[in-house]
Amino acid sequence: MSRRGTAENKTAKSDPNYRNRLVNMLVNRIMKHGKKALAYQIFYRAMKRIQQKTERNPLSVLRQAIDRVTPTLAVKARRVSGSTHQVPFEIKAPQGKALAIRWLLAASRKRPGRNMAFKLSSELLDAVKGSGNAIRKKEETHRMAEANKTFAHIR
Repeated sequence: MSRRGTAENKTAKSDPNYRNRLVNMLVNRIMKHGKKALAYQIFYRAMKRIQQKTERNPLSVLRQAIDRVTPTLAVKARRVSGSTHQVPFEIKAPQGKALAIRWLLAASRKRPGRNMAFKLSSELLDAVKGSGNAIRKKEETHRMAEANKTFAHIR
């Protein structure tokens, strides 16, 4: 048994404009090489574009996109008696949200387009509609978990 104390849960800070923790999580994932001001600039431009296109609150669009992309099941590779099995397991809410953010940003980075703000806003709007690469990634993960349901007893 470990002699160290348990790690304390960190509370995420909220961003200056929207006062939202989810926004801060997203901005921290956008950020590269410690350039947080640039990450905020990209995010706010994407939100402005969403506002212009949909005429809805961009924060609600962001929440809806992340909810649509958040997975509930995933697979983990486990070695059992010499063979590797893909074992499905349930994902808790915080990890699901982190995966959704990661998938949305990866999909938006791969998109062809002018700049990151344009690509991010397009990916978020596609996720709300139920299309896009991030949604495809979620469906693929769920399909793999469903296909390997027979190994669910292995932990």
